[in-house]
This record gives sequence, structure tokens and C-alpha cells, in this order.
Amino acid sequence: MELSTILIIIGIISIIASFFLKDTSKKLERDVEELSIQFYQEMNGIKRRLKAVEEELLLEPSFQVKPAKKPVPAQQQNIQKQTSNKPINQILVQQVIELNKQGYPIEEICKLSTLSKEQVLHILKSGGQS
Repeated sequence: MELSTILIIIGIISIIASFFLKDTSKKLERDVEELSIQFYQEMNGIKRRLKAVEEELLLEPSFQVKPAKKPVPAQQQNIQKQTSNKPINQILVQQVIELNKQGYPIEEICKLSTLSKEQVLHILKSGGQS
């Protein structure tokens, strides 16, 4: 037998054997595709949760605090003194400034931000600086 005949026989045997052997590249492709789909779904879930948290932090205009009880005047003064001494959250400060830029009156800003009129005026006078 000649060398060319031997090479042809080896080639034919290799081609026939390739039909019966499993193709691992297809399995690998499928695994990578499943992994990318899982990654995409997890990223979308994280984005949705992050958006929900952002919406909770940035109080929407429809947000209103329900009053529990009307405090008597002495209690009301004590509450106002306590709240005026506490530092105001920076997000609320930015919200007050943005609402003022949009032209909302002070009373409306007080309702939307749940701050007292004095606190809102203080924020606006100081420009958001403590």
C-alpha cells in the first residue's frame, strides 16, 4: 500500500469516528448561554430592587405622614424643639431645595418634606449648608 492510500483510509476512519464522538463544544456553548441568561436576570432583579430603594429614599409628592394624635400645645412645642435640634437628612435638604426651585410655596414644601416651616426656611436661607 502506498502512503497516500494509508492517509486516505486514516482520514475516512477519522471522519466516521467524529460522527460517533460527542461534541463537547455544543455543551460548553449551552452552559455559557445559560450562565449569561442567569446573569442578565440577576442584574435586572438588582436594578429593580435598587430602583425601589431609590424611590423610597426620594419621597414622592404623594407621600404624606398620617398624624396619630393632635398633641397639646406644650407637647407640640417640645416636639418642635426636639426636631429642630436633630440634623436633617441630606436627601430631604436636596428635596426642599428642588421643590423651592420648582416654585412650590413654603407650606406645600413643609407638607411634602414632613419638616417644620422653621426647618424649611433655615434650609433655604443656608442653601442646604448646615
